[in-house]
Amino acid sequence: MTFQVIIDEIENNLKKILQELSLSDISFSVEVAKPGFGDVSSNIAFLLAKELKKSPKEITQIISEKYSQCSSLFVFKTEAHPSGYLNFFANWEKLSKLILSESYLDTFGNVDIGKNSDIVVEHTSVNPNKALHIGHIRNIVVGDTVSRILKKANYNVKILNYIDDSGLQVADIIVGFKHLGFDETPPNGKKFDHYCGDDVYVKTTQKYELDPSLEDVRKNTLKQLEDGNSEIAKFGDLITRKVLAGQLQTCWNLNVSYDCLNFESQIIRSGLWSKIFEKLKEMGLIEFENDGKNAQCWVIRGDGKEEDKVIVRSNGTATYIAKDIPYAAWKLGLLDDPFNYEKYPSFQPKSKTLWETTLVDSKNPPQNFTAQKVVTVIDSRQERLQKIITNLMEKFNSIPESYVHLGYESVTLSANTAKTLGLETDGKQAQMSGRKGLYVSADSVCDLLKQKITEETKKRNPEMIDSEIEQIAQSVSIGTLRYEMIKQDLDKIITFDLTKSLSLEGDTVPYIQYSYARASRILEKSGISPNLDVDFTLLQEKSEIDLVKTIGLFNMQVRDAVNNFAPKVIARYCHDLAVAFNSFYEHVKVLDSNDDALKSTRICLVHSFNLTLEKALDLLGIAAPSKM
Repeated sequence: MTFQVIIDEIENNLKKILQELSLSDISFSVEVAKPGFGDVSSNIAFLLAKELKKSPKEITQIISEKYSQCSSLFVFKTEAHPSGYLNFFANWEKLSKLILSESYLDTFGNVDIGKNSDIVVEHTSVNPNKALHIGHIRNIVVGDTVSRILKKANYNVKILNYIDDSGLQVADIIVGFKHLGFDETPPNGKKFDHYCGDDVYVKTTQKYELDPSLEDVRKNTLKQLEDGNSEIAKFGDLITRKVLAGQLQTCWNLNVSYDCLNFESQIIRSGLWSKIFEKLKEMGLIEFENDGKNAQCWVIRGDGKEEDKVIVRSNGTATYIAKDIPYAAWKLGLLDDPFNYEKYPSFQPKSKTLWETTLVDSKNPPQNFTAQKVVTVIDSRQERLQKIITNLMEKFNSIPESYVHLGYESVTLSANTAKTLGLETDGKQAQMSGRKGLYVSADSVCDLLKQKITEETKKRNPEMIDSEIEQIAQSVSIGTLRYEMIKQDLDKIITFDLTKSLSLEGDTVPYIQYSYARASRILEKSGISPNLDVDFTLLQEKSEIDLVKTIGLFNMQVRDAVNNFAPKVIARYCHDLAVAFNSFYEHVKVLDSNDDALKSTRICLVHSFNLTLEKALDLLGIAAPSKM
């Protein structure tokens, strides 16, 4: 329970006081206090002012006096603040022991919101025609971090990656290989996904502008892609899987893994669309247009001023959204599963099994990657389409909020970073375009970060061996990239700056990781094995109490992050924890203390900090290096 235990105690006692006053249905709050308002504060007096016909200040005095008569284990005293807030000061001798003892448990920070129920998280879902770029990283990291946080909250998380292997962008690279003479082997050992995106895709799209007749070739290629038995479809499967293999290598390097790969081509050929199409017609959720600009099309009516959305064109072909509807219904388990399953041939991090759907016979047992709750991570430009799908799914299963679109804004590069990576800028930020080949791959950003960290680590630690430097550079580079993608609100555009992100000061991952390394050095130099057989009453300095308090907030932060699908909450918590430790480090002597008992207690606190920060960083997919 940690710090939550004092909040629960205060809530229960305040409810008893309300009963004594013959008051009910008062939805007051009890929250961690802002500086200057004790350890915990409540707004209860403001909510009672009208009922009791007294000022909040007078009411806080009344309730404060009554509270002093309540049985209280973790509250030292109350305060009727002149502002009207009722403030509470913790009994830190008891609370410190509870918090630090729990922090040593492997389960520290766990909250049981999910009750072991299933939840699907779909993320990444990038067209398999190019390497992943800096914009894709935000999707990948947000999805992976949300999945980690949900697991901490006792959800059985199923992580899916949707492979759009039948769209126009895939058709483009097939046109390049089949009609424009591109070699299927990349030059000079270049990664295949980079080769397809940088060369084949870009140069093919340029050819369309020079030779309009290629548009017919493109349309015919797209049509053949949807026919699973065509030679083009077989070739497309071969090419897209080679691109996918490169994309997955990038994801695995970012500490991201999945449970199952779903392929759009298989969804088209599975018959799921025809089943859902009939259901849409039966329920009156789509209408057939007889005239107007959408004549002979099936449409979903727009809300208010929104335009109607075509889902089946006049020629009978399904639009983009029509492919997403059956997949959404499949994820929610609303349709019978038409797929068999095979194990993906390459290993993920920690040898986690990766399954993939197939329409051919398989000797493997059936798998279940569906749930009654689905979270789909897709950028905010898809908000309208996702809103339509969300509304349809809720009408299908009559369960509110069963299908959640977790949107996010785009990623840009600062002008200096863009220059470093060889991109044109407008003086403020990079101008990126996948069709023109003006984008920065995730791999190149990772490589450049790693190179800079390697150089800095060698400069600071000339005695360090290459294998240690490699490990540190990997941990800090990946940690930096992941942290920059989640430390801001999802509805804010990120401007990624290479230099600022590597600073050892401010809201950066090196600052946080360095705090962990600093604590690790203290523990190593102390020669003391941290344990809980210490005198917790010796922790009385403000910086000590602040650190204990911040440690104790871990499970509350996890709860907040889960309830709001907000990975930023955990990123902010990691930073707050590092700030609290560095303040403790500056104000308190640990190794130089002449009091052995106090020294052991402080070592216990330092170890508690390390254990907690390591768990919190793991929720972000970030390593905690013991040396930097």
